[in-house]
Amino acid sequence: MRRLIIPFLVAVLTLTGCAGDAENEPLSIFAASSTRVINENLTARSDIDMAFNNGGSSGLVQQLHDGAPADLLITASAATMQTAVDRGEVKEPVVLATNEMTLVVPKDNPAGIKSISDLDESTRLVLCDAQVPCGELSQKILESKGLHVNPLSLESQVADVLGKVASGQADAGLVYSTDAASSDDVEAIDIDGAASFPNEILGAVVTNSHRAEDAQAVLDLLEDDFDAEWRKYGFTPAD
Repeated sequence: MRRLIIPFLVAVLTLTGCAGDAENEPLSIFAASSTRVINENLTARSDIDMAFNNGGSSGLVQQLHDGAPADLLITASAATMQTAVDRGEVKEPVVLATNEMTLVVPKDNPAGIKSISDLDESTRLVLCDAQVPCGELSQKILESKGLHVNPLSLESQVADVLGKVASGQADAGLVYSTDAASSDDVEAIDIDGAASFPNEILGAVVTNSHRAEDAQAVLDLLEDDFDAEWRKYGFTPAD
């Protein structure tokens, strides 16, 4: 009997230790690149230790599917979040805020771009890849304007689009208005009709999180008591 009991106890202690280690680690938040601007404020508003993995929404959902440990998922696309819901990887999501696209150019605007109608196939334009929310919205806006462009590059997250424009590697890019507001190195140009193509920021607790209670507490904060912070960075809080 002892030979059976001892391995069993070792297994129990090992599992208990893993759970304990998870509870001592920072809450893992997988969040859309466009929400990175709220990280500092969110951390300051809670006594829960957090670690952020900011990136393109589709990439984060794929990482979650591949087994990367996370406690809270925040995406910039309802369709991307739905993929995680359909797989049973997150619980019921909630809409936290909305955002819209804008055109950005370098501060010195060497190409002299004044509106989105100035874009053509000769413009050194950087866009998000269509597989991520900012890219999907960019394509819809360009199509609605009847514009034909030849992107210099397609990026996996909106932060990379902003970075290439800010550094002068591109003449223009399409990013979220919140990203434009976060940079002193670009000029934002409003897109007429952009409000017709809003994107939603959604949050959901990861199904297999060992910190589900803490993840829910952070999600509740973002949903119910974070309006000032959302507005500070250009988002519109959800009703």
